[in-house]
Amino acid sequence: MSMRIFLIPSATAALMLALPAFAADDAQSFVNKAAIGGMFEVDSSKIAQGNAKDQQIKDFSKRMISDHGAANAKLQKIAGEQKLQVPTQPDAEHKSDLERLQSTTASLDQPYVEMQRKAHADAVSLFEAYAKEGDNPALRSFAAETLPTLKMHRDMIEKIAGASAGLPAVKTASTPKPPAPVPGANSFTEAQAKKRIQDAGYADVSALAKDEQGVWRGQATKDGKGISVALDYQGNVFAGQQ
Repeated sequence: MSMRIFLIPSATAALMLALPAFAADDAQSFVNKAAIGGMFEVDSSKIAQGNAKDQQIKDFSKRMISDHGAANAKLQKIAGEQKLQVPTQPDAEHKSDLERLQSTTASLDQPYVEMQRKAHADAVSLFEAYAKEGDNPALRSFAAETLPTLKMHRDMIEKIAGASAGLPAVKTASTPKPPAPVPGANSFTEAQAKKRIQDAGYADVSALAKDEQGVWRGQATKDGKGISVALDYQGNVFAGQQ
């Protein structure tokens, strides 16, 4: 595996939190997502610290443990001052991801990096939305102050993904679509896989199951006709694949 050295600047007051890809409606919703995301960052990075093979990933995960520990404490303090409840346990989706990392017998570098990329993209969206339209001034300031660091670390994990051999990036608009699903550790949840297939123009997506190559496969309809569909870990959607 090729190695690259990235200088990881000291975080400011707080940094990115791994969160679902939708904006918080109110202060309590924001705190819920932020706290759960912060726990996930620390816990997943502790697993990576002990099991990652690439040194740059170990360095990144070490920074996540340190900085998110501080961020979690600051969020908890603000939430307490605002009389808001702070979750102490991960939700089902993050718990499942942690269990998958913990039980990985092969290298966990790829799934960890994929989870971090998705989490940071979602975090930027969440914090941008709350910094702009949040209903609680203290939390809105927290989101605004954190956002530049979120974006910086999102860029860092993208560089790590691109620089490390064996960690292909999720498909972008400029990436040519392969002729068949690409095997690889797939960090899309079933709900995320279903939405991505629906966004590609398919309806009635059902019977999704992940095969031994990490490819989500199931059934859907398009133009009123039933068809088999597949989604690989890069986000490519295929029809008629067996």
